[in-house]
Amino acid sequence: MRASRLPGSLACFLALALAATGCGLSGGSDDSGATAGGCKVDKANVGSGALSGDVKGDITFQTTNLKKDFGDYFNGVIAAFEKEHPGAKVKWIDDPGDATFTQRLVADAQGCTLPDVVNINVNTAVALTRNGYLLNLDEKAPDAGKPFTAAMWKSSTYAEADGRKVHSVLPWYSGGIVQTFNTDLLKKAGLDPAEPPTSILGLFADAEKIAKASGGKYYAFLANPSLRIPADWQQMGVKVLSDDGRKFTFADDPRTVRWVEGMTKLYKAGAMPRDSLSSNQDPSNVYGQGKLVYGSTNPNFLRFIQQNNPSIYKKTGVARYPLDDLGHTVGAPQYIGVASTSKNAVTALAFARFLTNAKNQLEWAKDPNVVIFPSTTESLKDPFFQKVEGNDPFAEARKIVASDRQTATADEIALTPGELNAISAQIQLAMQGKKSAQAALDEAQSKANALIEQAG
Repeated sequence: MRASRLPGSLACFLALALAATGCGLSGGSDDSGATAGGCKVDKANVGSGALSGDVKGDITFQTTNLKKDFGDYFNGVIAAFEKEHPGAKVKWIDDPGDATFTQRLVADAQGCTLPDVVNINVNTAVALTRNGYLLNLDEKAPDAGKPFTAAMWKSSTYAEADGRKVHSVLPWYSGGIVQTFNTDLLKKAGLDPAEPPTSILGLFADAEKIAKASGGKYYAFLANPSLRIPADWQQMGVKVLSDDGRKFTFADDPRTVRWVEGMTKLYKAGAMPRDSLSSNQDPSNVYGQGKLVYGSTNPNFLRFIQQNNPSIYKKTGVARYPLDDLGHTVGAPQYIGVASTSKNAVTALAFARFLTNAKNQLEWAKDPNVVIFPSTTESLKDPFFQKVEGNDPFAEARKIVASDRQTATADEIALTPGELNAISAQIQLAMQGKKSAQAALDEAQSKANALIEQAG
């Protein structure tokens, strides 16, 4: 299930910008020289054949808002690379990562000044790959996928202008996903913390038992459906989007109807705070007050609870997230791309691979100021991820996520705010008994598809 696509605003921006500049795979120089995204490039950067040559010369490396907290780490990686390759020099640039980050990066690409090695997210990878600004690693580095987990590498492909899926980025770090829960409250509800649910609807069944036992003194989780979609649907195996990412299809699956009916039943039964249906409450805060059985699925949440509610932390259990019908979890990582416009592509590619190798990914993951998980198989096998001392929830979560990352894919669907709001609003009506589940889903799908069409 290929999930990545551009948000509407970015798609519009790209269409307008490319039209204005005349850039594109069919554009570029009037002579017979090699081009990428309309820029003149070394002919070795495009077409078939692996890159080869000496690792030397100057390159630029751009990250996104990382220098303040992790300067020592990245300076160390750069120094080690330059020591290994005395003829190479890396200039590190750190973008603040504000709301105009992608637009600036695309503008750099169109101006043929994209940094040689760049840290990008899924949406930016889609844009740059589609317009030819990143090296095709299948051609230029056929063995590039060896260090990474098979599932992550296989799923980290993006379409070029002709629709062909290629590897244009190296997977880097990602977050994780786990079940977290208040063991005391589970026991009060007659549930065994040692037997957590293995499916989304199984979780709903447990939530119904919690509602019956709690008498409104505590709840299973918050009601706002935006907190659960489309993640729940993906785990249930629902086809949320068409293969080309240009049409929503979730309303056509009976499993989605069962999900909405389940949410409606739980809301009516009191498994969720009634005032949380359309609120933007932070589940972490409510969990920290001892009023929710299930906490956030983000492992970093455990650090928050440990620091702010140590008594609740001691009661917190951790388990693998329900794999459900999908059989694995999804979670798009941050990526490292190499510009096809680089004047020192051999050096840029060598640095990108050095940065993302098992040793360097593991070193950063061990930094106590960050909760990230590497994409390389060997890093995830390190004792740092496998050793659990005592009953520490965070250490247990780290071990669980490391195991999960071995099979997780990059097929996470990221809805735009407009799409999420349009879909959630209809589900909220169903949960209030104002619409049937199917009617709400049909309308949600229609409104979300209209947003895609408006975005072009």
